[in-house]
Amino acid sequence: MTDPVERLAALIRIPTVSHRDPGLIDTAAFDRLLETMSTQWPLLHALEVTRIGSHGLLVHWAGRSAERPVVLMAHLDVVPVVPDDWSRDPFGGEVVDGEIWGRGTLDDKGCVAAICEAVESLLADGFVPAQDVWLSFGCDEEVSGGAAQAAVEVLRERGVAPWFVLDEGGAIAHEAFPGVVAPVGVVGVTEKGTTSVTLTVTGDGGHASTPVRNGPTVRLAKALAKLDAAAMPARLPAPTIELFRRLAPHAPLPLRALLGNAQRLAPVVSRALTYAGAEPAAMVRTTFAITTLTGSPALNVIAASATAGVNIRVMVGDSVANVVEHVRSAVDDKAVAVEVVEANEPSPVSPYSSPAGADEAFDLIESAIVDVFPDAVPAPYVMMAATDSRFFTAICERVYRFAPFRMTKAQRAAIHAADERLGTQAYLDGVGWYRRLIERLPA
Repeated sequence: MTDPVERLAALIRIPTVSHRDPGLIDTAAFDRLLETMSTQWPLLHALEVTRIGSHGLLVHWAGRSAERPVVLMAHLDVVPVVPDDWSRDPFGGEVVDGEIWGRGTLDDKGCVAAICEAVESLLADGFVPAQDVWLSFGCDEEVSGGAAQAAVEVLRERGVAPWFVLDEGGAIAHEAFPGVVAPVGVVGVTEKGTTSVTLTVTGDGGHASTPVRNGPTVRLAKALAKLDAAAMPARLPAPTIELFRRLAPHAPLPLRALLGNAQRLAPVVSRALTYAGAEPAAMVRTTFAITTLTGSPALNVIAASATAGVNIRVMVGDSVANVVEHVRSAVDDKAVAVEVVEANEPSPVSPYSSPAGADEAFDLIESAIVDVFPDAVPAPYVMMAATDSRFFTAICERVYRFAPFRMTKAQRAAIHAADERLGTQAYLDGVGWYRRLIERLPA
């Protein structure tokens, strides 16, 4: 195959779905994916390739210098699908009206394929990067697996201290901020911590014909309603203030002064964003998503135990400890047991350029955005989702999150949902962006 879009489509057609239960993983699909990648990008696979975990890859491309190595990241696994919710086959890799459809186009096989295309084309040209380039492709990112941590350990053992790391995360986001027409090239300089808790109420079960008041399911429902109504305080971390400063000249007049003076008017701005929709609200505070519910095994049985799962995204400036305390305080019911099942603090904030000073690595990423997407406003931001790159903060102080694809609001909403798709030209522009970034690595 010679068409870059068809090579991405070939990856989309392989259902490399992650599951927390290893027994549910189709390992043959992951085997097939790695074989397809080795066939499609043979020059890349002629480099030093190390298998990480079950199906992760760590590729070393030696540059003219190893002084400031760079790590480019993406992940091979995808989340499950509900086929009936999709307009097209979620693993069909169909190209329709200038868009390629399928699970993983945006999260994250688009980045995998674009990185591979860029590296393969540069190798074909005989190009040697100024610095060592490492490619880290995880295989279990969607279930917070161990492949990324294993890759970090391999790099640590080899004495590799990356100058910067670049993973998925931000994008060329259209319709990203109320009133701002220009797309925003958001580069994640930190990410929220991902923490999960369960809320459980136990009591007497029994036959549904003789219910008692305030049983486990009702008591749990009341606790969830109280938690849903008890938002944590909003705040504007420094990267968000810098984002607003950069957006201000592109905002309508009523918003321009507000955004431009976000630091001085932080309480007003943060409060306003909590009313501007789910995306803006999540930019300024810790969020709580009630995601799972379990109770009675049958319609005519009263549950003896009811449990809810809550996924929490911990804002920079908050901590797991104070967030869990907030949950207990909001629920205010000793009959509700709160158990922490996963705990991750927010990531450290990586250096970025602002009026207070510049950072060479961030400037390099920003300049590539300006070149390939001249209509976009590049800016740092706090990423709201979790990536494998959070583990790389252990060996690198410059960890950035950016997928170089144009994404509409509808496309961003399709990540982890139905009808995920990526424009074919947007994909090709992303390939060009990675190539430009590698070409410009400084000596």
